[in-house]
Amino acid sequence: MKLRSLLFVPADRPERFSKAAASGADAVILDLEDSVALAAKDGARDAVAEYLAGPRPCPVFVRINPVDSGMAAADLAAALPGRPDGIMLPKAEGAETVGTLLAMMGAQAVPILPIATETPAAVFELGSYGDVRAALCGLTWGAEDLPAAIGAATAREDDGRYTPPYELVRSLALFGAHKAGVAAIETVYPALADLDGLARYAARARRDGFTGMMALHPAQVPVINQAFTPTPAEIDHARRVVALFAADPALGVVQLDGRMIDRPHLKQAEAILALAARSQR
Repeated sequence: MKLRSLLFVPADRPERFSKAAASGADAVILDLEDSVALAAKDGARDAVAEYLAGPRPCPVFVRINPVDSGMAAADLAAALPGRPDGIMLPKAEGAETVGTLLAMMGAQAVPILPIATETPAAVFELGSYGDVRAALCGLTWGAEDLPAAIGAATAREDDGRYTPPYELVRSLALFGAHKAGVAAIETVYPALADLDGLARYAARARRDGFTGMMALHPAQVPVINQAFTPTPAEIDHARRVVALFAADPALGVVQLDGRMIDRPHLKQAEAILALAARSQR
């Protein structure tokens, strides 16, 4: 599944579903959790079920309420008959929470995308997702619920950068995803009007090893897609690196364009070409 951009849509706003699906996002997330008030949950579930019963131009995930909220079973009952492409799991605390969700889904199980850093306990379970990798389609993180959970004033500096505790959490989530061998999805950029800032943020995310990013508004989608799509220059360089080592598999270190290239660079080049291939699907 190509997951450069994943666009949230409140599940109680069905008039927005088609617009979100037409935004160019690689996937849409119908949100039954934070964006839907308690009194609107039942109507939102009905809207999700109705949308999933029809044709879908792009993959659709459903963010359910936490498995211990008392609402997740009703969310799944509405979503699973329509075979969503995945379930987004909030407040995940490692492999154990994933196992709980798998048991709740039973024979109707679909891939799971955990939000893996929303509680203090979750941070200490980021290395466990490899145990359930077959059930996952990726791993993402968030910087909103965690500071609230520990009484922090904010997760960000005045200039928008994360404070040191949340930089650490971001890094652990990134490495947790790669340890599990699944897509590493960057969290949202909340300043909706700041598309230049979003471009810089998304570029840093890809530089650091994230493979995609979540979006809050359709206008963010093209910026995110561009950031996570290799440029022609990157693809050309990657092809030349791969060709060098293909021509002589015994190579250890070689020079290309005045720079030393070795086996880790080959691995990076192969990853760029794989990302480029996914982006063209």
